[in-house]
Amino acid sequence: MVRHNNQLPNNLTQLQNLIKRDPESYKEEFHQQLAHFETTLEIFNLNPTQYNKKLDEQAMFLAQVAQCYLNEMKLFPQKIVDILKTHNTILHNDMRLSLCKCLILLRNKNFITTFDLLELFFLLLRCQDKHLREFLKTHIITDIKNINAKHKDMKFNSTLQNFMFSMLQDSHPKAAKLSLDILVELYHKNIWNDQKTVNIIADIGCFSKITKVMVASLKFFLGRDEEEKEENSDSEEEIDPRDTMISNKFNKKTRKREKLVEKVKKQAKKLKKKKQKAPAFNFSALHLINNPQGFAEKLFKKLESSNDRFEVKLMLLDVISRLIGLHSLFLFNYYPFIARLLLPHQREVTRILLFAAQASHELVPPEVVEPVMKAIANNFITERNSTDVMAVGLNAVREICSRCPLAIGEDLLRDLVQYKNYKEKSVMMAARSLIQLYRQSMPDMLHKKDRGRPTEASVELKTKKYGEMEIKSHIPGSEVLLEKEEIKETGKKKPVKGKKKKDDSDSEEWVDVASSDSEIEISDSDESDEEGEDAEEVEEEEEESDQEGEEKEGENATENGEVNKQPPEGRKILKAKRKLDKKDIEEKVQSAREIAMETIFTDEDFKRIEAAQLKKSISGSKRKSNVIEEETNEGELVQLAAIENIHKKKKHDYNARLESVMKGREERDKFGYKDRRKNIHCSKTNREKRKTKNYQMVKHKAKGKIKRSFKDKQIAFRNYLIKQKKMR
Repeated sequence: MVRHNNQLPNNLTQLQNLIKRDPESYKEEFHQQLAHFETTLEIFNLNPTQYNKKLDEQAMFLAQVAQCYLNEMKLFPQKIVDILKTHNTILHNDMRLSLCKCLILLRNKNFITTFDLLELFFLLLRCQDKHLREFLKTHIITDIKNINAKHKDMKFNSTLQNFMFSMLQDSHPKAAKLSLDILVELYHKNIWNDQKTVNIIADIGCFSKITKVMVASLKFFLGRDEEEKEENSDSEEEIDPRDTMISNKFNKKTRKREKLVEKVKKQAKKLKKKKQKAPAFNFSALHLINNPQGFAEKLFKKLESSNDRFEVKLMLLDVISRLIGLHSLFLFNYYPFIARLLLPHQREVTRILLFAAQASHELVPPEVVEPVMKAIANNFITERNSTDVMAVGLNAVREICSRCPLAIGEDLLRDLVQYKNYKEKSVMMAARSLIQLYRQSMPDMLHKKDRGRPTEASVELKTKKYGEMEIKSHIPGSEVLLEKEEIKETGKKKPVKGKKKKDDSDSEEWVDVASSDSEIEISDSDESDEEGEDAEEVEEEEEESDQEGEEKEGENATENGEVNKQPPEGRKILKAKRKLDKKDIEEKVQSAREIAMETIFTDEDFKRIEAAQLKKSISGSKRKSNVIEEETNEGELVQLAAIENIHKKKKHDYNARLESVMKGREERDKFGYKDRRKNIHCSKTNREKRKTKNYQMVKHKAKGKIKRSFKDKQIAFRNYLIKQKKMR
């Protein structure tokens, strides 16, 4: 049957629609288009650099109807693949992109395997076509994600990972870099977040001769800290929304109160969103490295012989320091290397101090860290430097000592602690934070007057030597749960050991027995402290009370230089207290062991244990009753803000001040006169109209009331009374 006026060969869109509806009726037209395609393809191979619109349309048409003629279309995908493999670098950009789309269409219809297509696409990453590379990257990630959506295809993943392993070693920089970007993206999307992917990046990417690939690999191991860091815009004190809403309900309505209510509503909305948001746990890829010691040694060797830019060297230092701190590695040459860079005028010196702190852990011998500590003490913590430099140096010492308490000697520690009374607040606060650290970890290294009041936590502390590990057979603080059970059973609280009743029968109060000489002499000023007291004021009061105690001891000295002995009653009380402390600690440990063997702890139990342990480190009964559980943000990494934290108001230049002013105006209403009429068509008051009038019109009203003297008031009042009398 011959069709007259047949327009279908030229109208491929209509023919495609008809073939999909009835393939058998239009088989002849299909064969005709297939023959046209082969002829056009032969012509195109003669000059592949030119864009051929006819070939583009025919290839896309055949890809659309391929499922209707399976036998005839078996060789079609291979012809497209051959074109791309043979002429991939010289093809026109539009032609290459169109042929890639044809292959994606055929892959969705299972005419070509996924691995063959992805292998071809990885080869096409070498092309000088940015748009194509982005398109292929997106497709590769999406395709692998869809394959592993329901269940992970381990065989396919393993084969493709091995291929990408070879692509990372490709001599073409753009192909290698894009292959790495795909691997990193798949890891962050939790598709290929296994050890094999991480170790491929570690072994190949970090030691690539291509600088861009090496830098991208190092950034992968450093994580997305800067991107994921939330803006701490809510640094202002939070206001309780319920109190504000209730007070606004009954108090007078003012503009200030309205603004406060709006602010509280915004805060409540943010808190609600924050609570509803699921917690995100981003485990670092450094945990999954098979041989961290070997990896760190190779990176350090590369660093020593590197001629790269300073920023790249800093990245290498950062990764090595994280590896050492995270896996507790031994890399003794790292510390003298980093000590040479610790100078106040060095670029990015605060980050280098951060790396020194990250590379510290309890297993590092003190003599190995000694060059770093000496460099910080000699170059930073000296009075010839500015106060900011001194404060940063003391902060760095604190961060190193918090991870490796034995890194500093007793003599050097006591010298640095002397800055607690320095004239500048930034240095004083940094020194006091160092004192606070050693009060909680190794108080014996401090001078007696700097140890503070003894607490339950400090009594339980033991000074550990290098390499000594304290293995406990119980959960510290779990004896609190035993007290809870006794209260439930008896309805009364068991009296705490180490406390006595007064002899007077009238009083039923409990009195603390002092634990040392200094505690007897020091008045318990904690009872009179306010609840909102700052940490600085607490430390100052403790130091003052310690000094008062020492002065009282000095007053007991006689003129001949002999010290008056304490009365025998005081000595007996002290001896009894020391015995009580030891006995009390032993009994607590025993009860903690028993409860650990018999009880399964819940989340509430662990919260109670944490609160009890927190109370142990606080002296004074009032402070213990007001302990607030705070979330600690201590992670596996040191925060740069901990080293750069300087307690003083920073100076701002003109641009910085202007920027802060403009930032404060962002969400604020426009200042100036506001027309507060609900209906703009209604009239204004005389007072409002007066603001727009000429001064000559209102100057008579600007005079105000004339104040009369007392004499004039007397005369006026007298005349008033006479007038009233006459009227009667």
